[in-house]
Amino acid sequence: MEEEQMISMPRIGDPAPAFKAVTTQGDINFPADYKGEWVILFSHPADFTPVCTSEFMTFAHMEEQFAKVNCKLVGLSVDGLYSHIAWLRTIKEKIEYRGMKNVEVKFPLIEDITMEVARKYGMIQPSESSTKAVRAVFYVDPKGIIRTIIYYPLSLGRNFDELYRVLIALQTADKFSIATPADWRPGDEVIVPTAGSCGTAKERMEGGGDMKCYDWFFCTRKMDEQTVLDALIKK
Repeated sequence: MEEEQMISMPRIGDPAPAFKAVTTQGDINFPADYKGEWVILFSHPADFTPVCTSEFMTFAHMEEQFAKVNCKLVGLSVDGLYSHIAWLRTIKEKIEYRGMKNVEVKFPLIEDITMEVARKYGMIQPSESSTKAVRAVFYVDPKGIIRTIIYYPLSLGRNFDELYRVLIALQTADKFSIATPADWRPGDEVIVPTAGSCGTAKERMEGGGDMKCYDWFFCTRKMDEQTVLDALIKK
């Protein structure tokens, strides 16, 4: 493989690579500035493009929803700061999409014309584009550790219900020491951590709980939506 095709990227469980950058909201020192908070760091291919515009409007529309569960948003593309500013102004003043209008993007958008940050996070995928970042999403926890990585190609807009669901699932797993099954959403049953038997699993859960075991390795318990939200949403 030729050297320029080599892609370096952090892995799940690694500390988020540190960097300092200029953004539309001033300078940032990542991830140090976000200690104690969850962060979604995401890249987009280019300013003034339609898929990216739909995504930024959606992220901005949901920013308060993310903030309620202690999560900040940080965007990035390899465009310059003035391009970012002009694009975000255009979104606010001219674009109405799916009932969203006058949308003001308040979270920082990183200038990365040198591609330094994009390369550090493996956002440049040469087989897709050597001049644009793919749609990467990194979830960084309050300790600065990467917990989830999701990649999309240039042509595919992200599913924002899923981006939020992933965040809630990660936080729920941390808070209650459980795992979440396929398609889990708050209010669904959760998976009791693997144990030698369902009896042992019950002993590990506070008060035993309502357990359902399909076999010794697969046990679930009820966890209502309000319990999850009360534990996660900032008062």
